[in-house]
Amino acid sequence: MARHLQNIAVVAASTLGSRVLGLFRDVLMMSLLGTSPAASAFLFAFTVPNLFRRLLGEGALTSALVPVFSDILNAEGKQAAFDFSGKVLTRVLISLLWLTLAGLVIYGLVYGLFVWALGDSLSGNEHRWLLGCIFGALLLPYMVFVCLAAALGALLNVLHRFAVHALSSVWLNIAMIGAMLIGGFALKGTSSQVAWWLAGGVLLGGLAQFVIPMLAMKHEGWHPKWDLTKNDRLTELRQLFLPALAGAAIMQVNILVSRLFGFGLSDDALPALYLASRLIELPLGVFAIAIATVLFPNLSLHASAGDTERLAHSFSQGLRLIMAITVPAAVGLAVLSGPVLRLLFEWGRFTASDVSVTQPVLLVFSLAIPFYGASTFITRGYHATKDTRTPVRVAAWSFAVNLVASIVLILPLGILGLALANMLSAVVQTVLLRLWLRDKPGFSSHERVGNAITSIGISSVVMALVCWGGKLGVEHFISLGKLGDVVAVLVLVPVGVCVYFLCLWVTRFDERSDVVALLTKTFRR
Repeated sequence: MARHLQNIAVVAASTLGSRVLGLFRDVLMMSLLGTSPAASAFLFAFTVPNLFRRLLGEGALTSALVPVFSDILNAEGKQAAFDFSGKVLTRVLISLLWLTLAGLVIYGLVYGLFVWALGDSLSGNEHRWLLGCIFGALLLPYMVFVCLAAALGALLNVLHRFAVHALSSVWLNIAMIGAMLIGGFALKGTSSQVAWWLAGGVLLGGLAQFVIPMLAMKHEGWHPKWDLTKNDRLTELRQLFLPALAGAAIMQVNILVSRLFGFGLSDDALPALYLASRLIELPLGVFAIAIATVLFPNLSLHASAGDTERLAHSFSQGLRLIMAITVPAAVGLAVLSGPVLRLLFEWGRFTASDVSVTQPVLLVFSLAIPFYGASTFITRGYHATKDTRTPVRVAAWSFAVNLVASIVLILPLGILGLALANMLSAVVQTVLLRLWLRDKPGFSSHERVGNAITSIGISSVVMALVCWGGKLGVEHFISLGKLGDVVAVLVLVPVGVCVYFLCLWVTRFDERSDVVALLTKTFRR
């Protein structure tokens, strides 16, 4: 486990740097854009290439590619694996170029339809949709860069070059921050002008995201090669990829539906959904996804070798580690949601009323963190056994729950209804994934999971009580202003973490030393 902890720490530390930069990027973006139509339009347009990144990049393709690439690497050697990657990347590039062309046509048709139907009588709501079409067309090339980068990053992970891919978002964040500093501060642009600069930053950052892993692969001996020839391994990849694509497509349509509902609801709805999702991505991206990324090749190797004992041990251990990180993160973020939002985002054009809209959304989203983390890891268990069909069935149920719940709850509850629908679909997805995985060899064991749930639950409740009491004390003795928020976040967060780990030790959580070692190695890097 020590080697895995080292690799997890590398990924987590790299991701942490990216997330901190991403947080700074979002603080700048909200302070410069606020909840203007330009902010909502940019965020909606940015959703589309990220949707395809998860479909063709980090989601279905990489989950199918890693087991096949690993098999070729182990059985036939590095050069054969690199030759296979050339065949895959050629086909991915062709698909992305066709998708980009189709997207440009669709955006152009929607824009033309709005202008033809409404002419000069455009309202604020229609203006937001027009801006969304413009920014959507402009950001489509980013889809090509980031999807190819994600595929290259998956290959680097198999070669144990985890840091390169984990740092990918850093280059995007640097480019976007630089664009905002120029457009918003140097040139003092309006929110619409800053949004244009942001779009340019996204394209520049996407180019960097593609070039850097390509250079890292070349350092490993790989060379880009246009290759349209076929072999049996491509058929194997296709058999894994197409069901996974269907499942990932359902999941991404799930996200798109929520964003569409929010985009059509009001100017402040989509920024609120975006900020809440970004904040919960911090613990998910830094630790939960890092654990899943590092242990996935290990799960694949054990499954391929038929070693069910090691497979069960690695899976249970990974699940316990994810729970130990995500449960307290969910509780802490829920308790301190108000101070966190006010301290980070109540600046410039993002006002106190915007914070009040976002806080209940963040509260609901934070409670879903353990379910998002667990479902990510459990899905890797299916993919390790080359079962990509079951997650499709689960994703379909999750989508149905989200769609029905969104329609039912949006009218009485507005944006909060969308948040509740998202949380409910995450719970359903996690429960179904785990129940159906139990039928597979190596995944039926509940190795020390019951004890882990008890220990984590008790520790999280104690931590929540300490943080809640501390927050009430800060509000009473200091103020509800920025000073109180600073004290609440910078003092109560580390105090809560210490209380949590002390309780883990007292309740004898099995992986307590692993969790401490993981955090120590992560923050030392």
